[in-house]
Amino acid sequence: MPNTDEIRCRLCLVTPADIDGAAFRPLLDAALGAGDVASLIITGGPQDLQLTAEALVPVAQAHNVAALVLNDTRIAGRSRADGVHVDSGPADLKTAIEAFRPDKIVGAGTIRTRHDAMLIGEFDPDYLFFGRLDGDNRPDIFPKALDLAAWWSSMFVVPAMVMGGNTLHSVAEAAATDVEFVALRDAIWDHPSGPAQAVGEANRILDAAAREAA
Repeated sequence: MPNTDEIRCRLCLVTPADIDGAAFRPLLDAALGAGDVASLIITGGPQDLQLTAEALVPVAQAHNVAALVLNDTRIAGRSRADGVHVDSGPADLKTAIEAFRPDKIVGAGTIRTRHDAMLIGEFDPDYLFFGRLDGDNRPDIFPKALDLAAWWSSMFVVPAMVMGGNTLHSVAEAAATDVEFVALRDAIWDHPSGPAQAVGEANRILDAAAREAA
């Protein structure tokens, strides 16, 4: 997982829906080579997640980026991923933590309230994810997700990750609240200048926010 000793908010990438893993590899390789990325959450349907993970995990790991598979510990294990991102409920989170810790990363999502966050936090995941993986349907970060992430970061040790908007500038919102990680999907993969340019620009925004806060 991302190095939480870093003094600034760091970037996580979420794969798009319905991709061909082999065809996507060059885009991912270019994006991860263009700037600091802490982790990659690999999504996909039950029919294609295995092949997607097998194609993308080695690319992420070659760039020292933690590769996390959505909700499936078996596929994560078979693809030699660094861990799982669990948003399918507390029971699945508990199972993943029992199976994977301390050797692998387990992140937790589907947190809608402060009460949810505190209950999930009792499982001691590696991070809490605020928002939905497909929740980047607006330019800015969904306000409730950002408020929850900012509150969690101000109160607890377990890092927070928040889903960004569909514009790169949304990472500045996360950085301004001291949230540890911000996730991007469409803002990266649909960027008119390409994913590599998008990752570079997102990092420049995060660097600038860190300098301003210093």
